[in-house]
Amino acid sequence: MQAIAVAHGVIVPGSAISFRAVRASGPGGQNVNKVASKVELRVELSRVEGLGSGALARLRALAGPRLDAEDRLIVRSQRTRDQHRNLDDARDKVRRLLMKALHPPRTRRATAPSASAREARLREKKSRAARKRARAAAKGEED
Repeated sequence: MQAIAVAHGVIVPGSAISFRAVRASGPGGQNVNKVASKVELRVELSRVEGLGSGALARLRALAGPRLDAEDRLIVRSQRTRDQHRNLDDARDKVRRLLMKALHPPRTRRATAPSASAREARLREKKSRAARKRARAAAKGEED
């Protein structure tokens, strides 16, 4: 199997990748019943070169249920009727997932409402309270 070059020196060697073709599901008539066009690509995460521990942890989190007990990433593709195109699609899915894992999530910067926003909120609260007070006073007079 051909290696997958991701970026920044991260490479999935061909020896870490295995695939098998299975019958696809869904419509397709005779073709789908006799041709194994769906592709299952398995990548051994421990053999991916150039992946740091943080990126590996993010990759495991992103993979979720696509990770098996032997720490292999399983990617499936049945987008097209052609096995070779599905294999290319599965390889691209692996590459995109690795690219996503390489970028750490941005840290959230805590923000506080501005003074004018606080004042506007209080003004609105006071006007709403006054409106409700006026309503309650009007109800009391009707008796």
